[in-house]
Amino acid sequence: MGNKIPVSVLVVIYTKEGEVLLLNRADHPGYWQSVTGSCDRLDEPLAEAACREVREETGLNCQEFELQNWHWQQVYEIYPHWRHRYPDGVIHNTEHVFGLCLPTRMPIVLAPREHIDYVWLGIDEAARQCFSDTNRAAVLKVKENL
Repeated sequence: MGNKIPVSVLVVIYTKEGEVLLLNRADHPGYWQSVTGSCDRLDEPLAEAACREVREETGLNCQEFELQNWHWQQVYEIYPHWRHRYPDGVIHNTEHVFGLCLPTRMPIVLAPREHIDYVWLGIDEAARQCFSDTNRAAVLKVKENL
């Protein structure tokens, strides 16, 4: 069994015009998602984890924009084929949702081992493209934050 921490962040990156950034997973082409990732250590502040993941997956620097802690979390069951990454008996992950509002579309630098493509879409279309229900729900929250 692995040692991955079952606490993660999801960062919905969007523009003031209501366009949402989605990333296409390298390990599952066609699975579109927002920036996501687990905390690296138990005491890692959530905002720090969010900014680290944004930087790693998109090349964007959170400090240049408006990172918003939406004070919303979702608990979901970890897919059985990914449970080996976690300690024995761990089957749920708690995901903390953030938003990152950009003034306009920005150039994205993908981490090729994680993502193979990106797209900017309107909120509803982005929600339809998300492969996970929790990501879909998070994208729809952009409407409350414009």
